[in-house]
Amino acid sequence: MYVVRPVEPADVGALETLLAASTPGVHTLPRTREKIAAFVERSVASFAAHVDIPSEESYLFVLEDVESRELVGTAAIHASAGSNGTYFAFRNDVIQQVSRDLNISHSVHALTLCSELTAYSQLSGFYIRHSATAGHEAALLSRARLLYAVLAPHRFGDRFFVPLAGVTDEHGQSPFWDALGRKFFKMDFLDAERTIGGARNRTLIVELMPHYPVYVPLLPGPAQAVMGQIHPSGELAFDLLTEEGFEADEYIDIFDGGPILQAHKHALHSFSGSMVKKVANAELQPPTRGGKAAMVNYAVASSERKFRAIVLPCDPAESSDAICLPPAAREALGVATGDSVICVRI
Repeated sequence: MYVVRPVEPADVGALETLLAASTPGVHTLPRTREKIAAFVERSVASFAAHVDIPSEESYLFVLEDVESRELVGTAAIHASAGSNGTYFAFRNDVIQQVSRDLNISHSVHALTLCSELTAYSQLSGFYIRHSATAGHEAALLSRARLLYAVLAPHRFGDRFFVPLAGVTDEHGQSPFWDALGRKFFKMDFLDAERTIGGARNRTLIVELMPHYPVYVPLLPGPAQAVMGQIHPSGELAFDLLTEEGFEADEYIDIFDGGPILQAHKHALHSFSGSMVKKVANAELQPPTRGGKAAMVNYAVASSERKFRAIVLPCDPAESSDAICLPPAAREALGVATGDSVICVRI
């Protein structure tokens, strides 16, 4: 069994080992022990804070193997993107160009630096070991952040977005960056990512990035080809997010051209499909007609104050006030018979 829980200070070393194998160009993951420790400290303070409206809080979750106590994944959610400044992205625009003298009117595809995603809640940092063979635990890790938002809606905004890593080559270089960002930063892609620590709200971005529309037809073919495309390591996250209800929209990442998915919370399955249920003792319940074949996989989460989330097969709970959990599940969640939990089908 796997459990998703808030990160703890003692997890820093295990996180450093886990993230050492992650893709270098995925900009939303901390890399060094110092940055990991700072993120963990910030997360612990965020979970402990009394929050009236979303602000600078960032929440980091880990996926733990209950039996071995080994960390096998991590994911984060930020209450308000650009909380320490302004979140920058490129908006895909269509500019109308008109010449009355020549009687010509046509549309031009352009990229415009914008800050419209500032203050949206942001999902980031999704990483799971052995993603190619991951099962329901991957969906649990991705969804648990949103289940926490369901339990604590005052901590987050009504709109969410997720930047996904764009295409890079075997050396970690980005064709999109080489065509655009490199010309203004005068450094290669990975050096630029290290310089800004993966952030998209640093002052130097608005100081160096072009403020005028960038005409896409003037970019080299390889750069145009990767706009809005996902790094292979992000395909699992993309699939899980689109199943959740996120959609690619008009924004792309300013560094690698990766897609930015977004959604209003009411369009997300974790919000629209979650149910509050009382915990029932599974071993005291009569067998369901159909046995295991009739069971449904649910992500189940405990509470805002002592958040834990697991995934397990249960008897269908939609028509009942209760969900039947075995002892191991109740222990992993830290709940007892009669306590309330939220659950959503996976």
